[in-house]
Parts: sequence; structure tokens; C-alpha cells
Amino acid sequence: MNKFLARAGITSRRKADELIEQGRVKVNGTPVTRLGTKINQRSDKVEVDGEEVKAESRYYLILNKPPGYLVTLDDPFDRPTINELMPDLDVRLFPVGRLDLDSEGLLLCTNDGELAHHLMHPRYGIKKVYLVRIKGHIQRKNLKTLSEGVILDNRKTFPDKLELIKKDPDSTLLKVNIHEGRKREIRRMFQSVGYQVTRLKRIQFAGLKLGNLKKGRWRYLKPNEIKKLKQKQQAVTMDKRSDYQ
Repeated sequence: MNKFLARAGITSRRKADELIEQGRVKVNGTPVTRLGTKINQRSDKVEVDGEEVKAESRYYLILNKPPGYLVTLDDPFDRPTINELMPDLDVRLFPVGRLDLDSEGLLLCTNDGELAHHLMHPRYGIKKVYLVRIKGHIQRKNLKTLSEGVILDNRKTFPDKLELIKKDPDSTLLKVNIHEGRKREIRRMFQSVGYQVTRLKRIQFAGLKLGNLKKGRWRYLKPNEIKKLKQKQQAVTMDKRSDYQ
């Protein structure tokens, strides 16, 4: 049951279990509260909060998010959201992870709730690569401090790789590889050593590359890209199972 709900784009499997335990799921008109319940997708009628759920086709795409757009599908204050940039597919596509309002770059969107849950889980350290422009010229000692780790929220954090790309007259461009996903993490890391991030662009996520996709545009993932994401998901699942053996 939880797998069906996740594949239908309703929520993750873990959240689906919560819906089941809360009695919000019905099969053929009867509430189901037992986890692990099996269903026949062809003949059983499944409802969540009174709305029928049907298996949807899977969609996977990447968006080159411009600055100034919120990574959300709805905003009560009518600010620009990524929903305005997405294709009209008659399905609800969810962003995998986040980019803050002023950041830009690669954002994976899908209605595959199960895959999204695995890719966002902090435990599995999905790799992300950013181009970071800071104001001024960074000193070697500050690069060393960042590489060794700075304290954010009472916990040390550091990039997996930090590379200086070039120095311009009044700024520095760096490439940052990181696997964590704490709020405004990269901006706060540089701020901790006295530098302001003026541009933050994600160019890779979970092996996907932004490439030459224009700002504000999207594209569907290629079959081989989807295959690689699924392989990451399977690896995560096997790793999780090993914890219980």
C-alpha cells in the first residue's frame, strides 16, 4: 500500500504509513490501518481522505531555477514560484531538495515520491556541486579554515571539496562539493570566515549535470539518467536493510 501511494505521487512511503495508521486510507470503501497491506492495483479502489488515488505515469525533469523564485508550488503572498516555470502535465511535480530564493541552478522535480524521499534523506549524502562567487579575494588561511570545517548550529561542517576557480578584480569564484543540505549552508560557511556570497549556482545534483540548460528552462531526464538515479535508490534501500541484519 505505501509503495503504491508513493508511486502515485501522494507522498513518501514513510508518510504513507502515517496516513494508513491515521485511518485516512480506504480500500474498496473500507478503512485500512494495518501496515504492509497488499492491494491489487488493477481492481482495488484506493482513496486518501475521500479522494480516489490512481497510479500515475512517472515524470522526471530538471529545471534551471533563476534567482528570485521560491522552491515551492504555492505561495500565500503571491511571490514567484518554480511552479510558474514548470510544464503543465496535469500531475503535481515536487522539487527534490531546495534552493533558497537568491540561489539558482539545477533543481530536480518529479512525481516519484519514493525516489524523492531517498534522494533527500540526509543520511545518504547525495552529492551536490555549486559555483560560488564571493565578494573580495579569499585568503589561503580562510580556504584552509573552510576545508577543515567551521561550526554551524553547534556542529562542524565542511565541504567535501573546495576549489578556487579564479580571482576577478573584486570577487572570487569557487567550486564547492558538498553532501549536506542544511538551510543556507554554503552562504553561512563563507560568512563565518568573513565573506559574502554574491552568487550561488548549483551545477550538479546526484550525478545530474545542469550543462547548457538555459536559465528558467527545463528538460526531461534522459533514460540513462533515470536509470542511474534508480540505482542510487536501490543502493540506499540495500544499505538501509543491512542496518537490520
